[in-house]
Amino acid sequence: MKQFQLALLAFFVGFQLFAQSKVGTIDVDYIISKMPELTEVSNAVNVYRTDLENQLQVKITKYQSLIKVYQENEATYNDTDKKAKQDEIITIENEIKQFQQNSNSMIQIKQNELLNPLYQKIGEAMNSVAAEGKFTQIFTIDNSIAYLDPNYDVTITVMELMGLPIETEDTE
Repeated sequence: MKQFQLALLAFFVGFQLFAQSKVGTIDVDYIISKMPELTEVSNAVNVYRTDLENQLQVKITKYQSLIKVYQENEATYNDTDKKAKQDEIITIENEIKQFQQNSNSMIQIKQNELLNPLYQKIGEAMNSVAAEGKFTQIFTIDNSIAYLDPNYDVTITVMELMGLPIETEDTE
């Protein structure tokens, strides 16, 4: 009988907790794809990519020119000059390789920088919807938390229970 009462109590407590929670989902990528500002972001990223490609082409042209000059004049160089010219060519070659490796990262950083205001705009709208609709949690389509009502955050309580120091933010 006690087990039945405990099960019934657990059911009602769980039901009450579930009744107090309101969960939603959001597809941020879909929203971004429908925002008119995305065209501006895409154009700016393409301009940045083109600029990087132009910078790379300048380096490649300089590299090719150095090789051509070296090959044409190699017979006239003494050992010291040969070594200096070879080192210069190797340095430019390494710069080109490094630039190529960094370009993709630089483009991704630029894209994230330009998309950040769009994500902030979505976040503000989501917070308004969450407050209006009394949502306690909103998950993204890929199941990460996009919004969590701070009243349901138990982080500080758990830290207190564990005896961990809690840092407070200065509001000055």
